[in-house]
Amino acid sequence: MTDPGEVRASDAEREAVVELLREASVEGRLTLAELTDRTEAAYTATTHSELTLLTQDLPAAPAAPAQVRPREGKKRRWFVGIMGDTKRRGTWRIDQELGAVAVMGDVLLDLREAEVRTDLVEIMAVSVMGDVKIIVPDGVNVDLDGVAIMGDKRVDVQEAAPGTSAPVIRVHAYAVMGDVKVLGDSRAKPLKRRWSAWREHWRELHGDDWNERRHLDRGY
Repeated sequence: MTDPGEVRASDAEREAVVELLREASVEGRLTLAELTDRTEAAYTATTHSELTLLTQDLPAAPAAPAQVRPREGKKRRWFVGIMGDTKRRGTWRIDQELGAVAVMGDVLLDLREAEVRTDLVEIMAVSVMGDVKIIVPDGVNVDLDGVAIMGDKRVDVQEAAPGTSAPVIRVHAYAVMGDVKVLGDSRAKPLKRRWSAWREHWRELHGDDWNERRHLDRGY
C-alpha cells in the first residue's frame, strides 16, 4: 500500500498550499523572504509529504478569513533622504503603501525580512540627483513603471516562473538625474536565512540539489 505522504501532489493541491501561505503572510506569520521561498518550494513539490512540510508550523486553516487591510486613499509611509541617507532593513511591518524620496541623497528599503500585511507592496519612488534602492527576495514579481529623465530606473530580479502566484511588488518610479533600482537577493548582500524546521526536512529530502537547481534556473 502506498504511503499517503508519498501520493503525488496535483496542481490544485499546490495552488491550495500557495494560497494558505499567502494568507499566513497577510496575518504576519511569514516574512516576504519566507513567503517567497515556500511559494517556490510549493510549486516544485511532487508529493503530499513535501507540501505538508511547508505548512506544518502554520494553522491548518485561518481562524477567520484573512483580513487584507483596506487602502486608505493615498496614505503612505514615507522614507526621505535629503542630502543624506535613510535606510530601512531587518524586521519591520508593511501594512500600507510606501513612499521613498531621495534628493541628493540615498534611500534604501530592504523588504526581505518585512512582514507584509497587504495583498501587494506598492511603492512610490522619487529620485532627484539621488538614489533609491529597493531590495526584494528573488522569486517575486516586480511591476515597475514611471519616468526617468537623465537618470535610470531598472529591475534586476530573478522573477517567478510565469503563471505562478508569487508576491507582487509594484513600484512607480520618477527619476530626474538620479536612479531607482529594484534588486534581488543575487544582486545584493545575501540575507542570512535561518534553517527553520521545514527547511531542515526539505534539505533531508532533497539535499543541496534544490538550492543548486534554484541557482542554475535563476542564472546565478
